Amino acid sequence: MLLFNKLIVGVVQLMPKSVVGFFSRKYIAGDTIEKAVLCVKDLNSRGIYATMDVLGESITHKEEAIEAKNKCLEVLNTIVKHKLMANLSVKPTQMGLSIDEEFAYQQVRELIEKAKSVNNFVRIDMEDSPYTDKTINLFKKLRNDFNNVGIVLQAYLKRTTSDVITLNILHTNYRLCKGIYIEPATIAYKDRQEIRNNYLKSLELMLKNGNYVGIATHDEYLINEAYKMIKEKKIPKDKFEFQMLLGVREELREKINRDGYKIRVYVPFGKDWYPYSIRRLKENPQVAGYIFRNIFSFER
Repeated sequence: MLLFNKLIVGVVQLMPKSVVGFFSRKYIAGDTIEKAVLCVKDLNSRGIYATMDVLGESITHKEEAIEAKNKCLEVLNTIVKHKLMANLSVKPTQMGLSIDEEFAYQQVRELIEKAKSVNNFVRIDMEDSPYTDKTINLFKKLRNDFNNVGIVLQAYLKRTTSDVITLNILHTNYRLCKGIYIEPATIAYKDRQEIRNNYLKSLELMLKNGNYVGIATHDEYLINEAYKMIKEKKIPKDKFEFQMLLGVREELREKINRDGYKIRVYVPFGKDWYPYSIRRLKENPQVAGYIFRNIFSFER
């Protein structure tokens, strides 16, 4: 079945964007900020927090990066206006990291300054391996001046525990996820359990150092192990939260919420929804299989 689903990912990529969009709308708040606000308000009404993300990455022109930054500034203003329980996530290449590192730094710095002025927070997302060092360096530079900025680390990278040890010195605010980009075996674990083991090892290093951690996963095994770690080490609730993607494992999300743990949902929106949708399908092939079966009425 897994092989079948992976084959279907290729088929889905050949389908019209309108068809992919129809089945992806569960995982994307919409193409406008107004739709994203409605989504976040719905989550907030159930005690669930959000991180809002303006879709887009790998920008190659400064004008586009400045436009993306301005949209992010609009998000921060909108959070204040609607009193949303939400913060902001940004991708470094969306801010121009692949164009000019200093330019990207100034872009993200402006967002963090704005967020600080309204008592909010900016999460710097992690992208594929060509940008790992550049993203960490960007974060370190910003962390020297701000405490309302965090970074994402990916557990499938073999370097991650070393990065944690280095970043712990800065009392880093983390989001820890498995990782979604296709990376070579020389730098990334491929075995599911190896990734899980590295995730838990990294999580333990983060929590042991007293850092705040966004435990970002839909893997029930990892969530259960995180529960155990939190209880055994008596980690205060103000030192962590669980994080999940919009529309994924909602029943598990609701269980975490009922268990009394803070949970935050990643809420992506914007006109660049198609690349995000395809990447998520590649990451989670069973979703592609589900789409295929529904289109051709293989499931009733």
